[in-house]
Amino acid sequence: QLQLVESGGGLVQAGGSLRLSCAASGRTFRIYGMGWFRQAPGKEREFVAAINWSSGVTHYADSVKGRFTISRDNVKNTVYLQLNSLQPEDTAVYHCAAGYGGEYATQSYEYSYWGQGTQVTVSS
Repeated sequence: QLQLVESGGGLVQAGGSLRLSCAASGRTFRIYGMGWFRQAPGKEREFVAAINWSSGVTHYADSVKGRFTISRDNVKNTVYLQLNSLQPEDTAVYHCAAGYGGEYATQSYEYSYWGQGTQVTVSS
C-alpha cells in the first residue's frame, strides 16, 4: 500500500502564492507518476499537473500553465505544487495522487492512490 499526505493549503489573497506538499510512504518504489487534482464545490474533480517520478518530466492543465509548478524530491518521497498568481477561481480542495500513467495521466482513473486533500481558498 501507498499512503499520501498533503499539507500547505490555506487562505491567501488574489495574486498570492502557496506551496503544497504531498509526502508518500509505503510502497514508493511502485510510483511511476504523481499528479495534483482539485475539486471546487459543486464542480467535477479536475486535473492540475503531473510529474513522471523517475524522469521529472511535467505536464500541466492549460488553466494553470505558467502559474503553477510541480516538482518532486525522490529522496524525501515528496511531490510539491507551487501555486503563484492565485485567483479566486483556484479555490478548491487540492488532492495529490500516485499511479502508473506517467506525466500524461490526466484522468482520475489513471491513479490508484489518493491523499485526503488540502483546502486552498483565494480571496478577491
